[in-house]
Amino acid sequence: MTGERIVHVASPKAKLYAEADQSIRERLKAFPKALKAYELLIQDPEARAGWNMANYITMRKLGYNDHGRVHALLTGAASVAILSLLAEAGVRLDTVESGAGELEDAYVVVLLATMLHDLGNQVHRDHHEAFGVTLSLPILNRILEKIYPDPEQRTALRALILHGIYSHDLSPEPLTIEAGVTAVADGTDITKGRGRKAFALGSIDIHSISALAVDEVRILKGEKVPVEIQVTMNNSAGIFQVEETLTKKVLRSPLRPYVSVVAMTEGNGGQDQRIVHRVRLHESEDRFVLD
Repeated sequence: MTGERIVHVASPKAKLYAEADQSIRERLKAFPKALKAYELLIQDPEARAGWNMANYITMRKLGYNDHGRVHALLTGAASVAILSLLAEAGVRLDTVESGAGELEDAYVVVLLATMLHDLGNQVHRDHHEAFGVTLSLPILNRILEKIYPDPEQRTALRALILHGIYSHDLSPEPLTIEAGVTAVADGTDITKGRGRKAFALGSIDIHSISALAVDEVRILKGEKVPVEIQVTMNNSAGIFQVEETLTKKVLRSPLRPYVSVVAMTEGNGGQDQRIVHRVRLHESEDRFVLD
């Protein structure tokens, strides 16, 4: 491993919330438009209420994992970390390629799309991607109008943001690098902190159990590709969460050539036989191999 640790995603959530906020602010210091967009978003009453109700529907009514404000912030931190590594490696971003803006504007696109991607869950989990597009529109309009005086540019940037929201769950698959960042960042929030409350509320299934088996996710600078995502598990059951939630989003997004996933287990006094010790997503094949 050649790079420094970029983002550390573990539990408990209260501590992580503060860490994610600090991480976002630190990384956006060089991008004042993106930092302003972030501050406007976390203070927006419609966004905050939407996150709360999205969490209520998904957790209380459906027994799913966290899909509210904490999830938004954690995935937001992951998204800016991933974007920074891609930009550092010279990956061409669709914000620039389309003429909608520059690197700073790509941060605005990625951050807003990622933090608003689950807003549609306040209506229902079914079709939440489409609901999210509709419900995000007034929020995005308020924020972008305060940052971009040119209506054509803010409309173009809004289109990229809405594409990220609509395609984050791979139905349909994301087409832009920025939307791929949103999808993969969403997939990084798979630790036990996210699964514990659903488990406590009575949702005992492979999703909640596998989430409890994941201790931390780290986003690092890769050796062969720009981004390496390392997942540490306390039990081999966590591989389900890694494959079904994270790896699927890597494989089915434009980030596939730029991201590697490594999953490993650590010893826990012999309680887990550790069927999986360390596996890596193969560079040219869509499968895990022993590492």
